[in-house]
Amino acid sequence: MTTASRRRTGPALPDLSAVDLAALLRHGEVSATEVLEAHLARVHERNPAVNAVCTLSEERARAEARRADERRARGEYLGALHGLPILHKDLIETAGVRTTYGSAAYRDHVPDRDALVVERAASAGAVLLGKTNTPQFGTGGHTSNRLFGTTRNPYDPARTAGGSSGGSAAALAAGMAPLATGTDMAGSLRIPAAFCNVVGMRPSPGRVPWIPTPMAWFPYVTVGPMARTVNDLALLLSATAGPDERAAIAIETGGDRFAPPVNAAVSKLRVAWAPGIAGLPVDAEVRAVLDRLGRVVAGLGAEVVEAEPDLTGADEAFRTWRAWYYATNYATLLRERPDVLDDFTAANTREGLALSGADLGRAELLRTTLQRRTAEFFAAHDILVMPCVPVAPFGADSWHPETVGDSPMGSYLDWMRHLYYITATGLPALSLPAGFTGDGLPVGVQIVSGPRRDLEVLRFARALEEATRFTDRRPPATVSTGTSTGTSTDRRPGTTVTEGATR
Repeated sequence: MTTASRRRTGPALPDLSAVDLAALLRHGEVSATEVLEAHLARVHERNPAVNAVCTLSEERARAEARRADERRARGEYLGALHGLPILHKDLIETAGVRTTYGSAAYRDHVPDRDALVVERAASAGAVLLGKTNTPQFGTGGHTSNRLFGTTRNPYDPARTAGGSSGGSAAALAAGMAPLATGTDMAGSLRIPAAFCNVVGMRPSPGRVPWIPTPMAWFPYVTVGPMARTVNDLALLLSATAGPDERAAIAIETGGDRFAPPVNAAVSKLRVAWAPGIAGLPVDAEVRAVLDRLGRVVAGLGAEVVEAEPDLTGADEAFRTWRAWYYATNYATLLRERPDVLDDFTAANTREGLALSGADLGRAELLRTTLQRRTAEFFAAHDILVMPCVPVAPFGADSWHPETVGDSPMGSYLDWMRHLYYITATGLPALSLPAGFTGDGLPVGVQIVSGPRRDLEVLRFARALEEATRFTDRRPPATVSTGTSTGTSTDRRPGTTVTEGATR
């Protein structure tokens, strides 16, 4: 019996975990080319409905898969990601493959170098499948832009996939790739993971160095892994984490310690359960899912207490430094090409330009005090479990929810407080599937640990994943016949755009 016929008797290759695919590839039971072709077929089948992949590097991917197979035939093994297709968010630079940052200002931009996370994934054997959609410059929790239109949720194409790593999350959920990357400042990894029933981790700043970057000391923006299971995410983190002499805030620990399988023992942990943290509102349907999850957390065998860190000052500290970041990066575009900026990016940039030295000084004092308080909290607690996104996926024609519970949201950032308050602390955080609403929409939970305790986050997440099995649930295969994507400017890039500039 041939390899191909053996595979047809089991799950389709795109429905297997990255860890299982890696084992098949390692033992020669399937080739990198077979794995790639199965995922390319899935992209062509499902991307038209969800619009997750904005640039498909099909020819390059086939060449990389062939090289992986040739090297394995010679007895060479490329690394932990040998032959695994990977998608990179369109904010992350890829040499020779168009990177637009979701902006018309970079419509035809093709970098001449890889970001470090891309370089490391390739060195570990990953096959670059393409790029995933993002709002302009990653601004916002909903993935839509003028170049590629709107990314939709595979569980319900009428709903948002979240943002700003919405393309990566939607592609993973739909089985277009086993691994993907994202970035996170106000929740851009965690929001779409929660909305699409996948796993997304904001690592500690410096865990996966962000290179290249014009702001080497800025800790609020991180790059991190996304996958469908905790072990798959750990696999990608193991290949991409570690120090680099070019990184100003790199953590010295290497990535090997994150390699799966992740130890899921939690019996000696002290877990803080905080569904109402900081008095932030949560929609009733999300709270009901979290209440059910709370009973599972209580049954894991750890010591569970109702407790929360004092997050006073997180809002002002985060918003001030975020505005400064926007002014530093986008003031030139605002001045010279204001027509290419969306309203949110332009407004954030103007807010940053209005800041004073005193504003930045106060924000830094608040951030320092916040960091000290949270470190003290995690001296007494191992894990914090709290809401991730306080709403279920909203309509794909909206940029943000107007209300959360009974509380109106005054801006597109207000509903993200559960996420960016944690960003302000500098702590590692992971979004894990937590259940579904009555309408079948995914809900995530946020797992946080102390300074640089990324491994503890993974371990607890793995234990909770084993207890719930929500990551086993996939969106309906009929997503390929769902609502058509995007606006009138949507050119269905997942099937028509190749690795270079627009043709």
